[in-house]
Amino acid sequence: MTTVERTQVFLLPDLGEGLSEAEIVEWRVAVGDVVTVDQSVVEVETAKAVVDVPCPYAGRVVTLHGAAGEVRPVGQPLITIAPLDGDGDEPAGHATYREEERAGSGNVLIGYGTGHGGATRRRRRPRLAVAPEPTDAPQGAADTAVGSSPTYGAGPVAADAPANAGSTPVVALAGPTASTALAGAALVISPIVRRLARDRGVDLSTVRGSGPGGVIRRADVEAALTTPAARLAAAPDPQVALAPAGDGDVVVPLTGVRKVIADKLSRSRREIPEVTIWVDVDATGLLETRAAINAATPDAPVSILALLARICLSGLRRFPQLNARVDTEGQRIVQSAGVHLGIAAQTDRGLLVPVLRDAQRLTTAELAAELSATTAAARAGTLPPARLTGGTFTLNNYGVFGVDGSTPIINHPEAALLGVGRIVDKPWVVDGQLAVRKVTQLSLTFDHRVCDGGVAGGFLRHVADCVERPALLIAAT
Repeated sequence: MTTVERTQVFLLPDLGEGLSEAEIVEWRVAVGDVVTVDQSVVEVETAKAVVDVPCPYAGRVVTLHGAAGEVRPVGQPLITIAPLDGDGDEPAGHATYREEERAGSGNVLIGYGTGHGGATRRRRRPRLAVAPEPTDAPQGAADTAVGSSPTYGAGPVAADAPANAGSTPVVALAGPTASTALAGAALVISPIVRRLARDRGVDLSTVRGSGPGGVIRRADVEAALTTPAARLAAAPDPQVALAPAGDGDVVVPLTGVRKVIADKLSRSRREIPEVTIWVDVDATGLLETRAAINAATPDAPVSILALLARICLSGLRRFPQLNARVDTEGQRIVQSAGVHLGIAAQTDRGLLVPVLRDAQRLTTAELAAELSATTAAARAGTLPPARLTGGTFTLNNYGVFGVDGSTPIINHPEAALLGVGRIVDKPWVVDGQLAVRKVTQLSLTFDHRVCDGGVAGGFLRHVADCVERPALLIAAT
């Protein structure tokens, strides 16, 4: 077997969580470098986090597919590796190259998986997509068909093979059932192709696919745009067309975290009938309680956010309807057994919501420590993607921005979000007398499908009472 025949093309692995692409941040290696199995070769930024990608092959770097700043789709070539010539200059660990080549890497990206399975991988059924096909379901890598699987780097690829060699799914359909299914339908494998067609206004049912089995490729969609009818359909409405960017305008691409934030918030507004209620509360007692706790345990200080988190957990125990999500496909409401508390955190990469799983099991001191460590990791960009999903209720302290109130958008698919404004001195009536107190505004935004005003108001009132009289929190636990 020649070196060319054994050349390995490592494809960008399945990123999970509905992610279908990643932006190259920085290459860790260069052409000509020798790499070992599971060595980190590139840092990429997904819509969830910045992660290092390990390569499952050992050898010498032949090609780097893509430059820093370029967005690569899942399943497309990332790096090409050629084995060393075996003339005795192999570094330590390369002696087992053939065994590792056959077995594949055992490394698992946190929250992602390896992304390149072996020959025993379960095969999926072919997917027929009637166009146009907007969908809210998470879309990962290209859907596979009977007789093929997206073998992310599993198998040798010649060095002169096309860029997408080994990554094009083959659709094998036969018999009358297949003929009936294909009638009036478009075979679309890639979510990128579906999105391109949707964005450009191309009716996929009118496009003839050039891929195996009639699969529609990106080139087919782009070719369809050259027809006059397609150009007319894709043209923007002159009534709402935006003016072109001027010389002094700043154009910021909607990519990465910013794009996910836009998509998720837009989806929340489309799907969730949200209502916001609010109340002003005297937080003087809460501040005094925090001061007393920190005086007793100076080595483990407790933040106001930690106390508010503890209060939210108490409220959710009384009103579990708000610790839920709506399953629209199953037409049901799912109340979570555990509280997976999301904490809105502003970072240089945008607004992130790291999640503290099973927060109800933590003590107040443990909550404080976890909140501090989690928000610091979120701002540093070191949180794994799994820590940024799966929340059931969110706490948003927008008071740190110096604002009193807000009507925040629910973090889909959750059902509620508690917002906290800044704490400021205000005149307040105490025992019939006017006094200056520390006052804040609490707002609760909730999904009206999961409960009515009685439940939402009861939760917010319980939170407000605990803020004003923290002793109630002890009585409630």
